[in-house]
Amino acid sequence: MTTSRTLPIEVRGSAKQPLGMSPAQFLRDYWQKHPLLIRQAFPDFVPPIEPNDLAGLALEESALSRLIIHNESRDRWKVKTGPLTEKDFASTPDSNWTLLVQDVDKWDADVAALLEHFNFLPSWRLDDIMISYAEPGGGVGPHVDQYDVFLLQGIGQRHWAISTDPDAPKDFRPDVELKQLQVFEPTNEWLLEPGDMLYLPPGVPHDGIAFGGPCMTISVGLRSPSQAELTGDLADYLAERLPDELRYSDPDLAPAKAAGEIDRAALARLKQALPFAAGMDEATLLDWFGRFITRYRNAQLPVPPEKATTEAALIKQLDGGAQLLRHPWARMAWARRKGGATLFVNGHAYPTSVELAERVCSERTLEPGKRVPVDEASLLVALVNDGHLVARKSKRQ
Repeated sequence: MTTSRTLPIEVRGSAKQPLGMSPAQFLRDYWQKHPLLIRQAFPDFVPPIEPNDLAGLALEESALSRLIIHNESRDRWKVKTGPLTEKDFASTPDSNWTLLVQDVDKWDADVAALLEHFNFLPSWRLDDIMISYAEPGGGVGPHVDQYDVFLLQGIGQRHWAISTDPDAPKDFRPDVELKQLQVFEPTNEWLLEPGDMLYLPPGVPHDGIAFGGPCMTISVGLRSPSQAELTGDLADYLAERLPDELRYSDPDLAPAKAAGEIDRAALARLKQALPFAAGMDEATLLDWFGRFITRYRNAQLPVPPEKATTEAALIKQLDGGAQLLRHPWARMAWARRKGGATLFVNGHAYPTSVELAERVCSERTLEPGKRVPVDEASLLVALVNDGHLVARKSKRQ
């Protein structure tokens, strides 16, 4: 099999082979593995839509569109979400702006016909065709997509830069509405002409900028749901179909050995109640269940104090005889973990010791005479500042 070291990053396409190779070879060597520039994937390409028609579509109420303007001298980005107006276009500068319209294939049959060239992929994997029009310098800044995309040049030229560095930083800029990369150092750069197409697998940093004149790029994006989306939807699907009378049960319950502990017997019952969760590692299952069960059926939540306290201030209060009272709406549990325990309170998790976790769960009032060591005060400060514990003077003072 061809290795990544010998794979070319640039090939030439043809009318018979838009990918510059057979679909089977492309899927084997490049799909979700390596980027690929295909020169003249579509020879003599004629765009299926004109820029004016794209702008007209952006005016539609139900069209998904964005107008992005970059003030290059100040490096400021302005994003206007559609529906756009004719006034929006009339006020655009001569350069450094981009119009993005998603789902164009749902509005235009000629654009939708482009998808036939990608029928080597399962149709359910194809998401939409997004088309961008840009004046010179227009773009959206360096970014990363979490899905496969084919970028077909339709009109004019676009300068593309990508990074194939697997360790490339992927932190976002905090000052821009767009998810732009803070640092982008390209390893490859090209100027694409009409008919050229760039394939990018998920996670490849890239930046495209209109070059020389008006530019239109056609992006064929793939559906790529996250594990979080899949898990959330599956859970909702299963929940809707399970009868209410099927519940967590413990007819084999023995007297509790430690107040508030979610022990191994409880974990075993949990796996029995949730067969599909049996494959999860115990630490993840315990973390989820501890958070869930301490917020389950909570009518209200404690409110944090107006002013947060510090460890020093809390220790001084305790030394002065103060008590720590558990808030009546604070629901607690704990579970053992490697090197200690995790205390769960109202859906939050706090690392601590087994001794302190059990004590906080068993005692609604922590007496000053049983003061917690200074090295464990950080947990008590967190619980006080989150509103779960309340410091009060002892009635015996």
